[in-house]
Order: sequence, then C-alpha cells, then structure tokens
Amino acid sequence: MSLHQQVIKTFEARFGELPRLVVRAPGRVNLIGEHTDYNDGFALPMAIDRGVWIALTPTQTNEVVVHSLDFDETARFSLAHLKFAGHHWPEYLKGVAWALQQQGATLSGWQGVMAGDVPAGAGLSSSAALELATARAFAAVSNRPWNAKGMAKIGQRAENEWLGLNTGIMDQLISAAGVAGHALLIDCRSLETQPVPLPVETAVVVLDTKSRRGLVDSAYNERRAQCEAAARFFDVPALRDVSFAQFQAQAHQLDNITRRRARHIITENQRTLQAAEAMQQGDAAEFGRLMNDSHASLRDDFEVTNQALDAIVTCSHQIEGCYGARMTGGGFGGCAVALVRHEAVETFTTAVARCYQSATGLEPAIYVCAATNGAEVVSQN
Repeated sequence: MSLHQQVIKTFEARFGELPRLVVRAPGRVNLIGEHTDYNDGFALPMAIDRGVWIALTPTQTNEVVVHSLDFDETARFSLAHLKFAGHHWPEYLKGVAWALQQQGATLSGWQGVMAGDVPAGAGLSSSAALELATARAFAAVSNRPWNAKGMAKIGQRAENEWLGLNTGIMDQLISAAGVAGHALLIDCRSLETQPVPLPVETAVVVLDTKSRRGLVDSAYNERRAQCEAAARFFDVPALRDVSFAQFQAQAHQLDNITRRRARHIITENQRTLQAAEAMQQGDAAEFGRLMNDSHASLRDDFEVTNQALDAIVTCSHQIEGCYGARMTGGGFGGCAVALVRHEAVETFTTAVARCYQSATGLEPAIYVCAATNGAEVVSQN
C-alpha cells in the first residue's frame, strides 16, 4: 500500500471520515554543489520520489492535531499558544506555523495523519520535506496563495529560528519548487531557479552508507566560519564572489586550512555551473566527471567525507555503467549519489552493495530515485 493510501486509510479509521485533502512534499538529493549554499553559491539538487504525506481536514478550532505513522504518536498544539518543547518531530510543524504567523498569516486549525519514507539522518532532507508538507497543509486550509520561494523561506526560518539549526535555503527550496524529470539549478543568493533536464537513459541512484553523522553541528559551524574568514580576506560578501584566477593569485597568503576550504567552494561553484551546462547538452559522461571531482574536493579540501562515504564512492567508480559518484549532503556519513546508465542500474546496485559490504562490513540501503515535483496538493475532496 502506498503512503498516499496509508495516510487516507488511517485518517478514516481515526477520524471517521475521509480527509478533505492530501498534500505531499519531497526529500531531495543534491547532485552537485555541496556546502555552497551558505556561501551564496550554486547548487544542483533534485526533488526525489520519497517524501512526507499528510492527509488532513480543516477544523473550526485553532488547534492542530496530527498523528505520525512513523513515530506512532499524536501531537496536539494550539496555534494561539505556540511553545517550543524540545527537539522532536512536532516542533517542525509548530516552527512552520510560528514562521507563518511571524509573517502576519492568520492560520486555521486542522487534523491529520502523516507518514514519510525519506530516511532520517541520511542527508536526504527529511526535515525540509516535513516543513514544506506542513506549509502546504497550512496554505490549503488557511486559503493562502502558494509561493514556492516564499514558503521555502518559511521552512528555513522555522529551522533556523524555531529549531536553532543554522541551515541554508537549498533543501527547502528544492522541496518547494522541484520539477518532475529535472534537477534545479539554484542561485542561493538570488533564489533564482532553472530546471535542468536529467540526461536521457540515466538513473540517479542514492547510496545510503548506513553510517550516521556525528559531531555534524560543530563541524558545520567550523566550516562555515572558515569560509566566512576566507571571504573577509578577499574582501567580498561571500566566496561566490571570488574567481578562480583571483583565488590562485592570492591563495599563498592564506593559511593551509582556510586555503583548502576556500578552494573547495570556489571550484565547486564552477563545477556546478559546468554540470548544469553538461546536463543541458545531455552529456552524462562530463556530468559524471564533475561529480567525481566534487567528491575528491569534498574529501581532500573540505574534509567532510568519512571512511564509509569514500568506500562506497570508490566502489561506484569501479563498476561499469557508472558515470560518476560523490558524497551528498552535509557529509561525515549519510549518503552518496551516483549517475548510472539506465540499463546498468540492476547490475550496478548489486555490485556496489557487495563491494561496499566487503570493504566496511556495513549493508547499504540503495534507492533508485526519480525527479518529482515540489510540494503539492495531490488529492482534494
């Protein structure tokens, strides 16, 4: 039974009627452009066919009541008295409500059932999917127009200010604005987006190493501070504004760590724009080469891979039919992503799982992902 069917069936069992509407918002995989978002740079993610689904009906109260199938818990909170109660899944819903209210929105209450199939902690943005599904639900029941960029900012504000997580805008924007069959080139400064078609006869394969990230917040904040220090050295608002020629001319004046961090961001922005161009031309081989270069830069210059990520990427490179592979997400564990020739997917997934398990003793989870639309109302009664 699909998640769409599950949330409807459970809603009917719990509330004695069919839901008025069902919304969904996708997780994402970033194909290239890692750690560039908080440097005002470029990223090339795609919305994936895994996400968060909410079946719901508006109520005449100012309460939200949501049952989560994933946690087997029911959350209830008043829109008139929103209070932070610790890092748990209901806070993402409350944070979105709070951020909408901060913008002056008058929100209506609703009751719903929620389920998702984005693996938590894998770097596939389960949190952004939850935020944007919630935003879509509130927009629908409160008769608010849907603006993808505006709602992405709502999701980011919820994460930054309600949950205290200092993240960029990329995850929320791709979950809000994804286009089926395409990746989305995002300018993280202007928030302009450009759909870019995936090369024909290719598949995007997500490789979950099953290694989970430790010390991510401190390492993330450290990398961010190092990038900001480099931008101050070059006297620019962000590293996005530094050309590679300018970097090469002055790099010797930077300490070794700051130089390597800056080199990753500056070259990654170049790679991301080149990758979008390769995709426009249907050049899967060039796109794969850029993915490989991205992983090497993340490993050697930005130092955010780990043994598991390096192992699964090395395995991928050795298998026929793989154009390229790299870690994806924040790093230190989680997932890699590979671009694979469509007819080779089955043999690729079997071979990469065997190779990785032999190298690490871990059994990966592997998902062949399609590019889907961003947050949307999928059914309405």
